Amino acid sequence: MKNNTMGVLFASDPDSHLNDLTIHRTTASLPFAGRYRLIDFTLSNLVHANITTIGIVTRNNYNSLMDHLRMGRDWDLNRKNSGLTLFPPFAFNSEHKVYKGKIEALFNLRGYLLNNNEEYVVISNTNIAYNIDFDDIEAFHIEKGADITVLTYKTDDITPRKLIISSDKNHRITDMRYAVASDTGKQQCNLNVYFIKKDLLISLVDNAYAHGCYDFEKDILQENLSELYIMNYEVKEYVAVIDRIPTYFKRSMDLLKPEVREALFYKHSTILTKVKDSVPARYKGGANVKNSIIADGCVIDGTVENSILFRSVKVGKGAVIRNSIIMEDTIIMENASLNYTITDKDVIIQPGRVLSGYETYPMVVVKGKVI
Repeated sequence: MKNNTMGVLFASDPDSHLNDLTIHRTTASLPFAGRYRLIDFTLSNLVHANITTIGIVTRNNYNSLMDHLRMGRDWDLNRKNSGLTLFPPFAFNSEHKVYKGKIEALFNLRGYLLNNNEEYVVISNTNIAYNIDFDDIEAFHIEKGADITVLTYKTDDITPRKLIISSDKNHRITDMRYAVASDTGKQQCNLNVYFIKKDLLISLVDNAYAHGCYDFEKDILQENLSELYIMNYEVKEYVAVIDRIPTYFKRSMDLLKPEVREALFYKHSTILTKVKDSVPARYKGGANVKNSIIADGCVIDGTVENSILFRSVKVGKGAVIRNSIIMEDTIIMENASLNYTITDKDVIIQPGRVLSGYETYPMVVVKGKVI
């Protein structure tokens, strides 16, 4: 892709219900897959398509995001011209109030959009793990003569805030509606990623904001289905939308399948992340590891099965971890037992403790807790 597109990413999704996992961080900086953060996937997809002017709109708890991004140097975005720009939530108005919706945020980014020369804008949430080619999306957008291209995916994980998409044989979207309880089976759903001309975006946002509107999907997309050519681009690659604790757990467990790892990390390009200099994992005499992802710096002297261990996790002698996600710098002491459990960073599980959740309702231990 020619350097003709810029990106605007939203670090938090008000429709996500990740509860204990986002007390201390934005959705964008939620750890995933042993060493990554969710924002890594969208950033890497953009950078590999030569989209290097990227603004990130924060909402709250964005310290961990700033620490992870380091102004974009691991994505080659720490540049004199273009590069990464982080917008704190209170940068938008003099009243020091958080923006009410995407429309208000985009309206207050008007100067940023106008000061850059790119013709197109990618607008995206950052709670998505996928590996796609934005060159293909731009080509589709131009070929179809689209005003707005909406990325969609098929899923059976239907919640009331999911937007279900209907389109005709030419891919033009004919209906967008919120899911209801009777929607079962796989549905075509909005991915919350949009490709649009910058001038059109500014015009639509200005008009919506002037009429007191804040919801981009409801007040711009749904309202303009008949007036604009809004096209459906179905993402057929593997997609993980992380909006609830059960989906975070399920999509994390998907990574234990080799075909999912191949699709997610190598399909079109490699996924970049913050580089840390860590020693390799160390397996002591009591280690017994099966079908698990083990990150650098781990020290294991117990049993680990069907689990994901982030960097520098310590597993004591006789400890058993099954079907669990153990985040960075967690210590699992001797003879502790975890099953269907998610521990956030810096957790300590004391000797002999037994923690167990269920596949569809894993137990979550918040950051820094001692149990």
